[in-house]
Amino acid sequence: MNKFMIKSLCASVLFSLPVLSDFTVFDKQLGSVAYAASKQETTKVPAMRDRVYTQLARAQKLADGGDKAAGLEVLEAVKRKIDSLNSYEKAMLWNFYGFMYYGQEDIPNAIRSFENVVAQEAIPETLRVATLYSLAQLAMQKQDFAQSLEFLKQWQDVNNKPLQASQHILFAQVYYQNKQFDDSIKHINTAVTMTEGKNEVPKEHWLILQRAAFYELKQPENVTKVLEKLVKLYEKPQYWIQLAGMYGEIGQEKKQLGAMETAWQAGYITKPGDIMMLAQLYLYQQLPFKAAKVLDDAIAQGKVVPQEKHYQLISQAYIQAREEQKAIPVLQKAAEIAEHGKFDAQLAQTYLNTEKWQLAIEHADKAISRGKLDNDGNMLLVLGMAHFNLMQFEQSLSAFELAKDIKSTKKMAQQWSRYVAKEQSYQEKLAMLND
Repeated sequence: MNKFMIKSLCASVLFSLPVLSDFTVFDKQLGSVAYAASKQETTKVPAMRDRVYTQLARAQKLADGGDKAAGLEVLEAVKRKIDSLNSYEKAMLWNFYGFMYYGQEDIPNAIRSFENVVAQEAIPETLRVATLYSLAQLAMQKQDFAQSLEFLKQWQDVNNKPLQASQHILFAQVYYQNKQFDDSIKHINTAVTMTEGKNEVPKEHWLILQRAAFYELKQPENVTKVLEKLVKLYEKPQYWIQLAGMYGEIGQEKKQLGAMETAWQAGYITKPGDIMMLAQLYLYQQLPFKAAKVLDDAIAQGKVVPQEKHYQLISQAYIQAREEQKAIPVLQKAAEIAEHGKFDAQLAQTYLNTEKWQLAIEHADKAISRGKLDNDGNMLLVLGMAHFNLMQFEQSLSAFELAKDIKSTKKMAQQWSRYVAKEQSYQEKLAMLND
């Protein structure tokens, strides 16, 4: 069976957006961060003066009211006096700029503003930690993964808390995009284990990332396990199809068919290629009637546009299932759209098998006439046998004589010629006695 390719699907990873607070957060920060920091930090953080606080609060109020341009003008007025600001005031000014630009979806300027925040030395470590993490997320959003990784490493250096599951995922995403798949999978596995350890369900895009990383690491068994989990937790059509493909990849064809059959019964299989795949699986697992039926019905229902290859599979499956009568109308439709005589040849053979001698002759002649057959000799044998059964001995012998000139049918044609000649002689003698 063809291996089911899932690379394009595995490479699509969902990234979390930056968790940036709105401007209401700053009200609390302006009033309490300096106090909290004074108890926790060894570096003394200067206090924010009332005149600066008033201006920043005014900018916030204007922005919250929808007038971001006016808010930026207030910030610009503060910025013009930046040399008179202490480190904490500068940090909060740039913080406001960062959130203003982020609100305008101006990611490059947002990043530059937040970089100015962490460039200040005497600021609360809580602010530094939060800003570095936001910078990592913003760099991810800008698809600058090397920069994102650098911000994450800086963040981890100043963050004195164990990583949360969502933070492991951010590391995993960055490492994945940097093609550091071993590092990526370590963080993903940790995040999933932490979540499941709390009897919680891992987020869907975490498992998608895990699947993608395992695929890049060429670990199909692990890809399959993740897909089994996705099917169980987030039952979606594409996961069933992908799971079936991976079962085929690791050589578990019975499970592959089971997954596809389950998806078919649930109504998940709608794409022509997937329907064709199911039919091929049935045929591969020696279930020819199911193979023919599923594809035949799909064509009748308009789910699959009929093509030669579809008719070929259906007719082949019906014949294998010894349902020649069902194969005949399929072959007739195929012969109508084909530009060769191959389907006429199959019709001729099928009519011969069902003892419809004259129809076998007609379609064998048509097959030879239309051409592009795999073996003309087989049609000559069909002609010879059909004419023989109609007791048309001369036509039969003529067909077998032509078949003798073809290497693949020479031996059988010789045997049939001898048999037909004897039968002809016998019938002639019998006719003489009757006269």
